[in-house]
Amino acid sequence: AYEIYQCDWSSDVCSSDLIVRAPLGQTTLMKSFLPISIALLAATGFGFWYRFNSGRIKGGKSHGHRLSERELNKPLGSRVTLLQFSSAFCTPCRATKALISATIENMDDVVHIDLDAESNLDLVNRLEVTSTPTTLILNRKGIEVGRAVGAPSKAQILSAIEAVK
Repeated sequence: AYEIYQCDWSSDVCSSDLIVRAPLGQTTLMKSFLPISIALLAATGFGFWYRFNSGRIKGGKSHGHRLSERELNKPLGSRVTLLQFSSAFCTPCRATKALISATIENMDDVVHIDLDAESNLDLVNRLEVTSTPTTLILNRKGIEVGRAVGAPSKAQILSAIEAVK
């Protein structure tokens, strides 16, 4: 219980009221349960969204980026070039590199180029690469026709290659 004093300063008269608070129980439990529930629901929703979008190859709209062999210091593929941006301590980057290399091993018209993002910051900024691994799908002219942010699956890689004519 708390006592609240109310004073009328013009007459110097003070009165006190006794206020009884609700016991620690349902009201406090609801006040602490609601924010935790909202945070848990938001985190779960974000997790599902991230899992759904991670590694998915997005194409359709061209970013207008065109890369040359001179910029990459390596020759482009005669049909497709998979340009992967990686970083030194990125575990999914190593797995993506191994997966792409194994997937295109018998494809003579497809080239995989792995670039260190930290060593190529000007290219990373120009191409708007925001996380690693990011793999750009380039056609034979070096124009970006799709990209995968995260680790794509073998089926996603194959379908992206087949989509480039």
